[in-house]
Amino acid sequence: MNQNTSHGGGLIAKLTRHKSVTQLQAELGQRRDFRRVLGLWQLTAIGLGGIIGVGVFVLAGQQAAANAGPAVALAFIIAGIASAAAALCYAEFAGMIPVTGSAYTYSYAVLGELMAWLIGWDLLLEYALIVAAVASGWAGYVQNFLETVFGLTLPVWAQGAAGSGDGRVFNLVAAVVAMAVAVLLTMRTEWGARFNLVIVAIKVLGVALVIGVGVFYIDPANWTPFIPERTVDAEGVGHFGFDGVVTAAAVVFFAVFGYDTLTTAAEEAKNPQRDLPRAILLSLGISMVLYLTISLVLTGIAPYSTLGVDAPVAEAFNNLGLPWISALISLTAVTGIISVVFAFMLAAARIWFALSRDGLLPAWFAKPHPTYGTPYRPTLLLGVLTALAAGFFPIGELAELVNIGVLAAFIVICASILVLRKRQPDLPRSFRTPWVPFIPIVGIGFSIWLISGLPWQSYERFGIWLVIGLVVYFGYGIRKSKLATTSA
Repeated sequence: MNQNTSHGGGLIAKLTRHKSVTQLQAELGQRRDFRRVLGLWQLTAIGLGGIIGVGVFVLAGQQAAANAGPAVALAFIIAGIASAAAALCYAEFAGMIPVTGSAYTYSYAVLGELMAWLIGWDLLLEYALIVAAVASGWAGYVQNFLETVFGLTLPVWAQGAAGSGDGRVFNLVAAVVAMAVAVLLTMRTEWGARFNLVIVAIKVLGVALVIGVGVFYIDPANWTPFIPERTVDAEGVGHFGFDGVVTAAAVVFFAVFGYDTLTTAAEEAKNPQRDLPRAILLSLGISMVLYLTISLVLTGIAPYSTLGVDAPVAEAFNNLGLPWISALISLTAVTGIISVVFAFMLAAARIWFALSRDGLLPAWFAKPHPTYGTPYRPTLLLGVLTALAAGFFPIGELAELVNIGVLAAFIVICASILVLRKRQPDLPRSFRTPWVPFIPIVGIGFSIWLISGLPWQSYERFGIWLVIGLVVYFGYGIRKSKLATTSA
């Protein structure tokens, strides 16, 4: 009996072992894996690149048509509240623990190795699927632009994933862009960051163009009713009504949280304690203003029922008899959405690198490029995997699976702030989340609420991924982790 008790206690000790905040800060001072080349505006651009994209150019219109009607703006507000609460919590952690790995590293310091592994494993999948989903949405605008400007049409088989129907088999354009961005990210980080800064500037100007021109074509009648009457489809799923708004909020949520991608570049920031919190709040604030404005303009210039297409913003201006605006929007989307792929590919590769550096995945992946100093091995492998996912799966399926994992990570981050404030209230913080415990509790509550609006298939697939993660951890990570080997 004593043996079993001892064994059980040893297992619990292994599962709950953690890196302290001070330990992580000390490790940061010793690490030279990456080159410190990113300033405040480059970090902000990574955040903006991760947030503004498919949400503006694709999901706002599609969710208006499918679930929320003109109240898609309200859906963005609901998603934004949850995202803002989590952003304030992220900002506190980013100032304290500016280490590659984002939520994975933060939970390692507060909740222990097993929870950190599950969050890292979760985010690895979510970020990769976001790359695939965004690449899929981007492909629709590429095809719209080629057809509008040059009259070129891809073969039907190459226009979309098999689930899209109409003889489509593989989304060729989406697969190509995912792989191309992976190659770019294996080069010097500052090269990619400068490219991303230019792309983000073009994207913001494009959104301003949509708002500036569209505001003159708004018909208030298109906003009535603001929340269409609730309906139930043949499968018993409800749409419209306030339930539809919540469902839309759960889907568009993945379009309003990309700021966390910039925290994964912490070890490449020149002044991470100062710049990371600022960049998080700046990128989310700018993005939310643009999202709310464009969702109102879009549903004001076109009946919501007409927006369920591959390129809803461009299609809306086409229907207004403004093909030149449509072409400019498609060009903006074509260039701008690349920055979302860039941001999340960068984040996924660095989380993979952090997991491998800590011994939870094979150390082979934690070898920076000898010349460029980038995590090139996980980046290139992610390029291949996301290209296949973007090619074979429709955007809707990808988006639904993405959100449940990220919302789960947000719950952990908000809860971690509560735990750390209790355990170490006097720990130096360059940014403090205001109104604790109110803000973290709001983040947790809204995240749980949004999770409840997702279809059951999301829970099933998420559960399968977590089970696989547990198998990997107990079969490999629990024995090979750096904490295990140093304490043995």
